[in-house]
Amino acid sequence: MSRGVVAEPFSDAQTTAEAHTGLRTEFSFELPRGYVDSAGTVHRVGTMRLATARDELSPLIDQRVRENPAYLGVVLLSLVITRLGTVPDVHAGLVERLFAADLAYLQDFYRRINGPAGSEEAVACPSCGADFALPAPGTGRRLGES
Repeated sequence: MSRGVVAEPFSDAQTTAEAHTGLRTEFSFELPRGYVDSAGTVHRVGTMRLATARDELSPLIDQRVRENPAYLGVVLLSLVITRLGTVPDVHAGLVERLFAADLAYLQDFYRRINGPAGSEEAVACPSCGADFALPAPGTGRRLGES
């Protein structure tokens, strides 16, 4: 599995929702390193759903975020990550224990799936001609900033 947004919907429920609305709301990802649980199991594959306005606003009343605004990203990711391997519950404490590379990956992934529509530009590699997408200029923002 390649890292990033997976083209196919994750579940039958998602397929049904997408068929009715035409909007994809859940995206698969694969972490560069992976979350290591207390038993030593590495969890790399997961899903993240689109954020709602409530997701972006509710962490602002969280005492941990009030004491340390940098904690906003941790709380926000814990709300929108719907699955990580076989971990039964994704919460802020789990997100805190991710490797820095995985946290950075998830923050970027969050920005890509929640950014404005059309926020990527199609480009081609000058060496091999492969097509891929890059964020459009001026679309960068910090996690949790609408």
